Amino acid sequence: MRFSVPGPRSLAGQLFAMQAVLIAVVVAGYALFTYVSDRSQAEEAARRQARAVARSVADSPSVLEAARTSDPTAELQPYALKVMRDTEVDFITIMNPRGIRWTHPDPDQIGHPFRGHTAKALKGETFDETYTGTLGPSVRAVTPIQDGKEVVGLVSAGIRVEEITQRVQDQLTALLGVAAGALALGAVGTYVINARLRRHTHGMNAAQLSRMHDYHQAALHAVREGLLMLDGQYRVALINDGGRELLGVAGDVVGRSVAELGLPAPLTGALLASEPRVDEVHLTASRVLVINTSPVSGGERRGTVVTLRDVTELQSLMGELDSERGFTQALRSQAHEAANRLHTVVSLIELGRAEEAVEFATAELELAQALTDQVVAAVSEPVLAALLLGKTAQANERGVELMVSEDSSLDDGLLPESLPSRDLVTILGNLIDNAVDAAQGSVRARVTVAAYTQETEDPEALDDSPELVLRVSDTGPGVDPEHAEAVFQRGFSTKPAGPGGRGLGLALVRQAVQRHEGTLSVSEADGGGAQFEVRLPLRESGAVAEGVTSRTSVPRGAGGYA
Repeated sequence: MRFSVPGPRSLAGQLFAMQAVLIAVVVAGYALFTYVSDRSQAEEAARRQARAVARSVADSPSVLEAARTSDPTAELQPYALKVMRDTEVDFITIMNPRGIRWTHPDPDQIGHPFRGHTAKALKGETFDETYTGTLGPSVRAVTPIQDGKEVVGLVSAGIRVEEITQRVQDQLTALLGVAAGALALGAVGTYVINARLRRHTHGMNAAQLSRMHDYHQAALHAVREGLLMLDGQYRVALINDGGRELLGVAGDVVGRSVAELGLPAPLTGALLASEPRVDEVHLTASRVLVINTSPVSGGERRGTVVTLRDVTELQSLMGELDSERGFTQALRSQAHEAANRLHTVVSLIELGRAEEAVEFATAELELAQALTDQVVAAVSEPVLAALLLGKTAQANERGVELMVSEDSSLDDGLLPESLPSRDLVTILGNLIDNAVDAAQGSVRARVTVAAYTQETEDPEALDDSPELVLRVSDTGPGVDPEHAEAVFQRGFSTKPAGPGGRGLGLALVRQAVQRHEGTLSVSEADGGGAQFEVRLPLRESGAVAEGVTSRTSVPRGAGGYA
């Protein structure tokens, strides 16, 4: 035979049992108190009733007259029985001063001595007592019949203890009925409340809830991804360590509205949205985040669960990969062109025109070397030089001429370690890509790049450190004045969305400029088109700025920028 040990009750079950026992104890205690109190009150009421009846009979003139006659019983017995019925007492005994009965409910007891005490009454006092007489235990009152100061007889009126007990029992029966109803109502109410509690706690007991809370806290701190929970009013209900780090918030933010956290407007809008968001890319001051939101509902909106993933490094690597792909395509194109030129040289040699073949090959080499020399002479910083050469080939392939302006001058080793090459590639690469997109298809499509250093022009600067200036202009239609500010926002684009999405390039540029306390501006280029200018301070260390200064002039036309 197998015996199963019952598991611990659920928290709701334990509360129900405790509340049921508590209600039962309270009702039972109240019933006992009421029973004792009612019995005491019933006895006191019986004593007052007996006193009142006895005094009324003793004070009656007809009783005094009958006591003076030779046969008091003849007149007093019918009178006593009538008063006894009217006042609902069990007996009225009228007797002479020696205690010999003149009246009694049992006629056989008339003429026999009264059972009880009469000494106080013979002294003119009225008193009450509980005494066992011929009718059993009773609560009685004894009072004198006086003619002046002379005691001519005694009156005793009483109520049997059995009758008093019956009265209390009737009251107790009603009380127990009310108590049972209260207990039943309390039990039903307790059951309903605990059934609801059982649903909310999923039938778990206190130990299970405590264990789940411990696991919950451990999981929150162990997960590296950000987790944010908002209540129905979009206030922060919970945030883990990863969420604080990714959003850049500090202090006690629980209970605060999302709108009060100081997050970028697009990110705040996504968190306040009622519809779910799936794998949306958003930018903070220094990070690229992918957010997912899911509403929590159970018949009504209860809140939102938000997960945050940091893809800053991934986005940077994807940008580098795109650049490598561009370089690869450029090399493939150049290889194709080189093969065509080589075939031309070989064909000229086969035709016996060796001199013309040498001239053609020499001209092509001089052209390629001239381009390389031009770029390296202007920008000897290796990363930027390599980027410009690669972008030149890409632009060429798309029918756009990429030129390095004559005022460009950037020596190798000039840039400090606080300005990593990855950020320079992000800034200049995205600006050139957007400029090529805008210039493509225009008359004499051209993109001009300038890169040089100069003394800072900001009179409010804290030091006189030089600054790096990167300027990219194009021959496209320019930036619409209505889009002058929005063009730097994530998700904005005037170009059709491709497989990878649009609207992230200039937002990444702005984020990189912001990290280095630089400025980013857009204005109208000479001859039309748009001109983007970035100024970065060249100091050895710098703090991340709270925002990027956007100095925007009013350009003409509308172009395609992202």
